[in-house]
Amino acid sequence: MTWPEQSTVCQMARVPVTLTAEIFAKTFMISVSALEKIYPAAGKATPVLRDIHLEIKKGEIFGIVGQSGAGKSTLIRCINLLEKPTRGQIWIEGQEITALKPKALRLIRRQMGMIFQHFNLLSCKTVYENIELPLKLAHYAEHKRHDTVLALLHLTHLMDKQHCYPAALSGGQKQRVAIARALVYQPKILLCDEATSSLDPETTKNILQLLKDINQDLGLTILLITHDIEVIKILCDRVGLLDNGQLVEQADIVSFFTAPVSTLGKKFVSHALKQTLPAVLAKRLQRIKKENSHAILRIVFRGHAAAEPLIAHLMREMDMPLNILQAHIECLKDITLGIMLAEVMGDQTTLQHGINYLLAKGLQVEVIGYVDESLA
Repeated sequence: MTWPEQSTVCQMARVPVTLTAEIFAKTFMISVSALEKIYPAAGKATPVLRDIHLEIKKGEIFGIVGQSGAGKSTLIRCINLLEKPTRGQIWIEGQEITALKPKALRLIRRQMGMIFQHFNLLSCKTVYENIELPLKLAHYAEHKRHDTVLALLHLTHLMDKQHCYPAALSGGQKQRVAIARALVYQPKILLCDEATSSLDPETTKNILQLLKDINQDLGLTILLITHDIEVIKILCDRVGLLDNGQLVEQADIVSFFTAPVSTLGKKFVSHALKQTLPAVLAKRLQRIKKENSHAILRIVFRGHAAAEPLIAHLMREMDMPLNILQAHIECLKDITLGIMLAEVMGDQTTLQHGINYLLAKGLQVEVIGYVDESLA
């Protein structure tokens, strides 16, 4: 199943810095500028989204992560104007949509499929009929509806369930039906509102793999929101962190997980990468270096460096013995990271020389503190 060819998007490097916001927005599939959403409540204005600026490239998977109540669902509903922003502008493939009339907005919304946490299927209709319904309401010809539904049943691995009713389906199968239904108009964008929150871990992995396949095979741009940092780690190319209605951090997936800049980002990453310090280390760790204290290093290996014997070379050739306290491998989408906590033993005079060696090899190295006596 192949979507119609989409228009070419300008490369950022070729865009002059003097362009207006409208022309600048054309370089992205989704562009959001100065977006705010305020709800009146008991005579008092309650801001839910504040000064949101966001750009999502054609064909990428962008994740918005945040705690409950951060404004994630409001943001994604503003992007397709299910919620009307209080102020700000939204562009879809260069077209500003916040001032469109209803008929023009309906056409734009067909470019944006959406799936929800609770599936929203009609219990009185079969899988086939649930997928077909939007096309029927839009008065598509019967043969066109039939061909489209069969193609989507095949894409979502539901051919054997087409005559079943939702009550006979598992949670994962229901979400596959919802995904198929969201794709009936061959959209360019798929919006996912906590699409895996109601699913068990194994089913979540299967749905995330399906979304990844759809992104790669059909070239869809996917924007998803979630409170689950594991979803971001498995699926996304880039991530935005929403905190109390503000985007406090945006980064590519590796930068976010290896060098988060916000306090909340560090909290999410520490949990996701299992970086909680062993209790014996956390209790003794000090930020200030004292005489005869030992440095504790956090070392991050990326890609091929994770397979090189760099630590062995450091210990053997540079006379910098390490006591490895904790080490594990993480996968961020298709990128492998190795993460290690190590204590620098003995003479500390070679510390900076060793750190410089690792940095030159492309590793990230951070002195997270010091201990007075060896943990060995």
